[in-house]
Amino acid sequence: MLRFSANLSLLFTEHPLIERFAAARAAGFRAVEIQFPYELSIGEIQRELERHELELVLVNVPAGDLMAGGDGLACVPGREDQFERAVMQAIPYVRQLGVRRINVLAGRQPEGGELLQCLHTLKANARFAAEVFHAIDVTTTLEAINTFDMPRFLVSNIAQMQEILEAVDHPSLKMQLDCYHMARMGEDVLAGLRENIADIGHIQFADTPGRGAPGSGEMDYDAVFSLLRELPYSGWCGAEYRPGEDGTEASLAGWWPAWRERQY
Repeated sequence: MLRFSANLSLLFTEHPLIERFAAARAAGFRAVEIQFPYELSIGEIQRELERHELELVLVNVPAGDLMAGGDGLACVPGREDQFERAVMQAIPYVRQLGVRRINVLAGRQPEGGELLQCLHTLKANARFAAEVFHAIDVTTTLEAINTFDMPRFLVSNIAQMQEILEAVDHPSLKMQLDCYHMARMGEDVLAGLRENIADIGHIQFADTPGRGAPGSGEMDYDAVFSLLRELPYSGWCGAEYRPGEDGTEASLAGWWPAWRERQY
């Protein structure tokens, strides 16, 4: 199955966040995702979802200072209490907005930090999150991020995601496989999808190397999307790319019309 969602943190940024729901629906999307929705109230988001008949399919657990260049929370020893508070902050959003997937960003290995200690911290935090969200029927995902865009990110390839899932051993902890990040790390994206689909809870995509729309770079997204239609995958595939100077609508023209009608 192939179903697309629009990531409102990167797409439709010509508009304030509150106006991107309408823009996504006008472009033909039925679902959206937001990296960090917490700047808006639950009520504001709920009204936009209902008004435009959209489903919110994914958000991230708050990640502390990660997006501002810091180390983040989930893998950083000594920040366990902050991570638990971040999980608690996310609960009412996922519960009241009907979100079925929530992503944990591991964060960066602190400079001078011990790898094994960071891995131990991440595993404990991932287990905590998985247990908390499992109790409200929400799947937790863990995402690998390429180390070109985010140096020192602790989890940067498929094998590392596999190791964390195996160590945590929780039925509702899955991978979030971002095709762009994995391609940047030299992974075989098609093989990664085929071999790990049972453990993948959410998929995202952008072209390489510039993180633009499909067709703007080196990846064969016709092959990726065709494979996803064949695989036993019932989740969403999030368009999380940078549209470029011509704006989101122009970026959609090169790939969305061909695949919009081939969903489901």
